[in-house]
Amino acid sequence: MIKRRHLAGLLAATATVLAATVPLPALAQAWPNKPVTIVVGYAAGGGVDFTARIVAEKLPALIGQPVVVENRPSVGAVVGSAYVAKAKPDGYTLMMGAPGPVIFNHAMSNNLPYGPNDFAAISWVSNSPLVLLVNANNPANTVQELAAQARANPDKSNYAASSASFQLITELFNRRTNAKFTHIPYKGTNESVMAVMTGDVTMTLADAGPASTGLQSGRVKALAVTSGERLKQLPNVPTLAELGVDVKVSLWIGLLAPAGTPADIIKKLEDAVAKIVAMPDVRAKLEAKSVVAQATSSQDFARLIATEIPMWRQVAQENNIKGN
Repeated sequence: MIKRRHLAGLLAATATVLAATVPLPALAQAWPNKPVTIVVGYAAGGGVDFTARIVAEKLPALIGQPVVVENRPSVGAVVGSAYVAKAKPDGYTLMMGAPGPVIFNHAMSNNLPYGPNDFAAISWVSNSPLVLLVNANNPANTVQELAAQARANPDKSNYAASSASFQLITELFNRRTNAKFTHIPYKGTNESVMAVMTGDVTMTLADAGPASTGLQSGRVKALAVTSGERLKQLPNVPTLAELGVDVKVSLWIGLLAPAGTPADIIKKLEDAVAKIVAMPDVRAKLEAKSVVAQATSSQDFARLIATEIPMWRQVAQENNIKGN
């Protein structure tokens, strides 16, 4: 009996030593145990890069590891997006994305090096609704009057758009108002606003920063915003939804991971982004850029992506819009 107990004790001690020395599988280790990288598919200094660096500054205190931003710029952010899509889904390679690479690129092309299901949504960080601008001397003072003006004079009605993304959004506005504003391409949103100021085009949809510059000049007026709620800085400007126009669009910036990233890691990042977005200094920095600080659940974010890709693909096909 004593020998048996002694043998059992030796076996238990040996098992304990072996368990302590055998390394755990990588995915079973607590996340994170090394630095995290946020990839940005755009050049440094832009809105997506600015947002990524805010998150990278605040996230280490919440997850206990350094966070670095890596820029991989290309047309349409395709290179950076493909890199993240093919990265190991372990929570160490993330992407600060926008509607262009995540939604609009898929609406306009089937020949991308990554697919629409290659990302796991985490959370928005901010969003920038668009403002519908017309020249201050335009007799139309409502969206309904503007649309009627375009239907009566289609050959004299046009819009400025600085990219295929803005063209898609404005063509959706055309469809939902039964109007036909003709597309005139411009190099940037500031140039689009200037074209409205000088009367070279009838209207444009611009994000809040360039729009505010034009409004401050007094040479343009705002007829509506594309957000679900009125903007704090433009409280007297109605939303398109208020006016019965089914267009609700925001140029969000959000955090994503490669598809297949474990759900517990996604949840930790989702909770961390919510805390970051709620920080007063973060909200102030984002609002200074004329964007709205806004976190979302990963489920709502994923649902939006899945819903909007087919909607925008139909708009692109109907108007023969290709990526640029």
